[in-house]
Amino acid sequence: MCGIAGFIDSRQGGGPALDSIVSGMIAALHHRGPDSHGVWVDRESGVALAHSRLAIIDLTPAGHQPMRSASGRLALVFNGEIYNFQELRQALENEGNAPHWRGRSDTEVLLAGFEAWGVERTLQAAVGMFALALWDQRRKVLVLARDRMGEKPLYYGWQQGFFLFGSELKALRAHPAFNGEVSRDALTLYLRHGYIPAPCSIYQGICKLAPGHFLCLSLNAGNPQEVIKPYWQLGDVIEKARHNPFAGDENEAVQELERLLDQSLQGQMVADVPLGAFLSGGYDSSTVVALMQARSTRPVKTFTIGFHEKRYNEAEHAKTVARHLGTEHTELYVTPEDAMKVIPRLPLMWDEPFSDSSQVPTFLVSELTRRHVTVSLSGDGGDELFFGYRRYFNGWRIWRVLRRVPYPVRRVMALAMEKLPGRSLENGMRFLPKRFQVPQLAYRLPNLAEIVSQRSGASFYRRLVSHAKDPAALVLGGSEPETIFDCHGKMVDLPDFREYMMYMDAISYLPDDILVKVDRATMAVSLEARVPLLDHRIVEFAWRLPMRFRYRNGHGKWLLRQVLYRYVPREIMDRPKMGFGVPIRHWLRGPLRDWAEALLDENRLRREGFFHPEPIRKMWREHLEGRFPWHYYLWDFLMFQAWLEKENR
Repeated sequence: MCGIAGFIDSRQGGGPALDSIVSGMIAALHHRGPDSHGVWVDRESGVALAHSRLAIIDLTPAGHQPMRSASGRLALVFNGEIYNFQELRQALENEGNAPHWRGRSDTEVLLAGFEAWGVERTLQAAVGMFALALWDQRRKVLVLARDRMGEKPLYYGWQQGFFLFGSELKALRAHPAFNGEVSRDALTLYLRHGYIPAPCSIYQGICKLAPGHFLCLSLNAGNPQEVIKPYWQLGDVIEKARHNPFAGDENEAVQELERLLDQSLQGQMVADVPLGAFLSGGYDSSTVVALMQARSTRPVKTFTIGFHEKRYNEAEHAKTVARHLGTEHTELYVTPEDAMKVIPRLPLMWDEPFSDSSQVPTFLVSELTRRHVTVSLSGDGGDELFFGYRRYFNGWRIWRVLRRVPYPVRRVMALAMEKLPGRSLENGMRFLPKRFQVPQLAYRLPNLAEIVSQRSGASFYRRLVSHAKDPAALVLGGSEPETIFDCHGKMVDLPDFREYMMYMDAISYLPDDILVKVDRATMAVSLEARVPLLDHRIVEFAWRLPMRFRYRNGHGKWLLRQVLYRYVPREIMDRPKMGFGVPIRHWLRGPLRDWAEALLDENRLRREGFFHPEPIRKMWREHLEGRFPWHYYLWDFLMFQAWLEKENR
C-alpha cells in the first residue's frame, strides 16, 4: 500500500518551490509507504505529484513512483492494488498496445492501460482497490479516481488558488496554502453518524471523492474546469440485477458464490511479501481464511486479539476455527491499559473526527499482524452484502409492525409517549415482575416516540442509525447538510426494506466508517489490508440474489454460511454474534474519567465555541451517576474534542 499527494498551482510555473512543498506533503504520509518516496513536477503547468511506497509487488526500483508512461505523456501516482493486472497486461499485449515493459508492477500495467484505452475504459476493466492521480501533460488534465466500493481514501479541494489532493488530510495540511477552517455543517453530520460522510470533510473546501468516481480537472481553458463522473455505481448494479435476477437453485448459488470468492482470492493472495489474514472467528473472516487455506500449500498466518472481559472476547472462538482449518495462528490478549494507550493516538491516525470505538481493537490487531506480515486479508463487507447486522433484523421487525399502523395513529401514539411521566412509570414498574420492567424508561420514551412517528421506512432507518437526533441544535452556527438519506428522488427504488437498509449502508456506512477504520488502522503501522468480499464481481452477484438466499429462518448470511459449512462444521460456527469493541461505557466511569472530564469541561467548551455545553454536561453527569448509558453520544464529543486539541497544537 502507499500514500499519494500533490497539488496544482493555478498560477502555473510554480518554480523550485514545487519540489520542496510536495516533498513536505508526502513526508506526512511516511507511515503509508516507508520503503521509498518519490516526487515529480511539471514546472510549466505548476503540477507536483508525490508518492510514498510500501512495496508489495515488484519490489525493485522498476515499481517506483511517480511513474511516467512509455511515451512520457502521462505521470501517475497510485495507492492500492490491481488484482487482475496480469490479465490486463496480456490484453494490452494481444492488442499490440503494450509498451516495452520495464518491470512487472500493476502500476505500470495501469499506466499503459490509461495510455492505450483511456481513463474510463481502464477503470472499468480494473479489478482492485485504489486511489490515484494521473497527469496528462499534453492535454493538461489531472484525473483523480477511486475504487468502486471506497476501500482507498482520496481527499481534494481548492485552498487559496491551489488544488490539493492526498490520501489523508495530514498531507493537505502540510501545504502552506492550507486554511484548515472547521466546517460546522460537517460537524453536525459527524454528530449524526459518528463519521463524516462523503463528499464532506471536517474542513471547509475539502472533499472526499466518492467511490466509483473519477474527477477531471482541465487547465486548458484558462480557468480550471472540474468535472466529476461515475464509472461504476451500486445503484446501477441494483437496477441491472432487478432485470437479471439469479435464477438458479440453492446448490447453484452456493457453487457460484464459492467460485467468485475463489476468483477474488486468486488475485488478492498475490504478493511478493509475507501475507496473512485477520481472523475474528465470525462468518466473514472465517470464510475468507477457509478459502485461503484451501488454496494454500502452507498454513495461512492468521491473527486475532483477545480481551480478558468475556463479553468483548472472540479470541477463543477464533482459535477453535484456526485449529480446525490448520492455520498458523497468533493471538494476543490485551489489557484495558493496552487499549487505553491507543486512545491519545487516535486523532493523529484518523485526521478528522471519527468515533467508531472499534477503531481501538482494529488498530491493536493491525499492530500485532504487522509484526509478522506486510499484507493481511480482512472479512469486511459481508454484513452489507448478505444481511448480517443485528440492526437489520431489529429494524425490519419493528418497521413491519409500524407501517401497518396508519401514520396519523402513530403520530398520536408518539405525542402520548412524549407526555407520559416516564420517571413515575419507571418507579411504578419496580413492583412488577422483572421481565415486565423496562430499564431507563424515562430516557427511552422520547426516542421511542420519535421512532414511532417516522413517516417512511427511509426516515425510520435514518433515525435508527443516527447518534444525535438533532445535531444542528448542538453545534453553534451549524446547519445539517443534505445527505443520501435526504435525496429520495435520486435513489434506486427498493420496495423491500431489508434491501434498502443494506444499500444505504453499502454507500455510506461501509465506505465512510468501516473502510476508513480499516485503512487508517492498518496504514498507521504500514500494513496493507485487502478486502476479498468487496470484489465488485461478488457485489454484483450478491445483488442478483433473491432475499431468501441472504435471510432465512431469522438468520442472515444464509448463502455465505453454506459456503463456510463446506470447510468448518456448523457446530463450531453457529453462535451468537459478538461486536468488535471495547468497554467504553465502563472506562468513562473509571480510568478514562479524568481525561474525559478535561475534554468536556464547561469553560473549555464555551471558550472553543463549537458546542452548546449544557446538553453535553447533562449527559456526562447522568452517565457518571449511572442514570443512563450515554457513552455512544459522549464518545462522539470526546473524539472531536481530542481531535481539536491535536489540531490546535
